[in-house]
Amino acid sequence: MLIYKAFLGVGTILLCLYSESIEKLSVINHRKAFNMTSTITREQWLSKATEELRALFKQHGEALPHEVRASCGFPSKGALGNRNRTLGQCWSATASADSHAEIFISPTISDSSRVLDILAHELIHAIHPGDGHGAKFGRTARAIGLEGKLTATTAGPEFLAWAEPVLARLGVYPHADLVPANAIKKQSTRMLKCMCNDCGYIAYTSGKWLAEMGAPHCPDHGEMTAA
Repeated sequence: MLIYKAFLGVGTILLCLYSESIEKLSVINHRKAFNMTSTITREQWLSKATEELRALFKQHGEALPHEVRASCGFPSKGALGNRNRTLGQCWSATASADSHAEIFISPTISDSSRVLDILAHELIHAIHPGDGHGAKFGRTARAIGLEGKLTATTAGPEFLAWAEPVLARLGVYPHADLVPANAIKKQSTRMLKCMCNDCGYIAYTSGKWLAEMGAPHCPDHGEMTAA
């Protein structure tokens, strides 16, 4: 009986060590998968993804302009709200000094598949400038397999099936989630100070509204920064 208990104890220890080793190996493999793509920048990944999507649009009779760039960066509005957070934005080529449509993917998103369908959404805006989320936008979005509200599309089964081999070629999106709420300075008072970086205009808002709706806007210069 004593020998059995001792053997059982050793078996338990070995099982725990095995489980711990498997867990550590899983973490190491995840890190290796991420590090394998660390030699490529986010913009390079997005550029390659854009070319993959260009071919998809062509299959459906849509021509994506060559003058288009995609970067990781905060959209100009609604980037920090918990509700209806803006995950991507396409600036018209008319706003660019060298006539390129400029696309920004929120740094709060790192999932490769999600980034790809957000990029697809924004590229449709580059294909149909001025249409917003109108009929032309909707026709193209549905054709490539995006579903849901046109203002907040997600990848449907058809798009995901197309994306699977594409993501295998692209590798992991080389980015880690940015969590803005972790950087907001906590104050002892209930109201949080926000300031315009251009003119110094100051306004106060509660932490609740800052988290849910984002910072207030300066009358002249747009969204302010939490001080």
